[in-house]
Amino acid sequence: MKVLVLGGGGREHALTLALSRDPGVTEVHAAPGNPGMAAAAALHDVDALDGASVAALAEKLGVELVVVGPEAPLVAGVADAVRERGIACFGPSAAAARLEGSKAFAKEVMAAAGVPTARAFVCDTAEEAAAALGTLGAPYVVKDDGLAAGKGVVVTTDRAEALAHAVACGRVVVEEYLDGPEVSLFAVTDGRTVVPLLPAQDFKRALDGDAGPNTGGMGAYAPLPWVSDDLVEEVVASVLQPTVDEMARRGRPFAGLLYAGLALTRDGTRVVEFNARFGDPETQPLLALLASPLGTVLKAAADGRLDELGPLTWLDGAAVAVVVAAEGYPAAPRTGDLVLGLDQAGSRAGVQVIHAGTTFDDNGQVVTSGGRVLAVTAVGADVADARAKAYAGVDEIVIRGSRHRTDIAAGVGP
Repeated sequence: MKVLVLGGGGREHALTLALSRDPGVTEVHAAPGNPGMAAAAALHDVDALDGASVAALAEKLGVELVVVGPEAPLVAGVADAVRERGIACFGPSAAAARLEGSKAFAKEVMAAAGVPTARAFVCDTAEEAAAALGTLGAPYVVKDDGLAAGKGVVVTTDRAEALAHAVACGRVVVEEYLDGPEVSLFAVTDGRTVVPLLPAQDFKRALDGDAGPNTGGMGAYAPLPWVSDDLVEEVVASVLQPTVDEMARRGRPFAGLLYAGLALTRDGTRVVEFNARFGDPETQPLLALLASPLGTVLKAAADGRLDELGPLTWLDGAAVAVVVAAEGYPAAPRTGDLVLGLDQAGSRAGVQVIHAGTTFDDNGQVVTSGGRVLAVTAVGADVADARAKAYAGVDEIVIRGSRHRTDIAAGVGP
């Protein structure tokens, strides 16, 4: 099977590596890709938001499956354009991707499906936002209704900061703060059957100790030895399956990757957010542990045959990803800096260096092109072992002014 991966970030690099390990996948193509993906895939130029161009490229390459990585092409309807050419596509339609494209819509779906989530108000004006902040109280949670690359959420005890974010965004969802640890649970679905992955946890704040501004994610690990054995079964039954069923009832069947960000509160599990694609950086450790052939799984979802596959299988042990970010991230990341030490880090046992914000300069050297530059990912016997390997890999990387959190998966038992 020939596969085309659309995108050029860390999530797409991890997908490319996992697909290249599938014995049923004969060729992997990526568009536009990144320097790290070139070792496992043929790279092609394309406007990822132009559905007609993506579909034409897939047709030209003769691929049997297109995997749409980022959220913006999904919301723009790229998956629809690919399927209109008769090519299987892993990724929801534009109508279904609204589950991520509008947080207000997601709240509406959750209410109809009986999915447990935070109390919230949809606000279109500063006056409405101010009233909602007064009703719910601190800590204040204000979310941009639309796509914001993982950085549209402000959680603060400063009411003025919360209101300023609401005004800057326009339409927002103001919701109650959910206490308790957060967990990410991904599931592959064909619009009917739901197949969950392992629970994972990411670290959203920029600085150690969960300080600093929200980011797209500074690291992640899986599995989570501290969660109950029945958490996945509970979330499938109370969150994922009801949501998939409700989307089908609305005539917007959701086929692709459904991501549930969860808070394990004192009152039970609550949904923080939905995404319509693999999350970054949780994808990196999850796919490093996946033993099932990824291409086979994604093609079955695209073809509506997930019920034929059964549960996924996983390697023993754990995986940890540590993000190396450019100077100035997330506010104003600097680009164009040389990335050194890639071969040294990648040659360490159990370590993969996943590219996210990199490109080639005019001399063919790898340089930074975005805020989150790399996710150094390692597999180990347990979380502590994987963590030690990941940080040993990070120590090999040299980028002027770069930074990373030093506490990813710290203190987690085996």
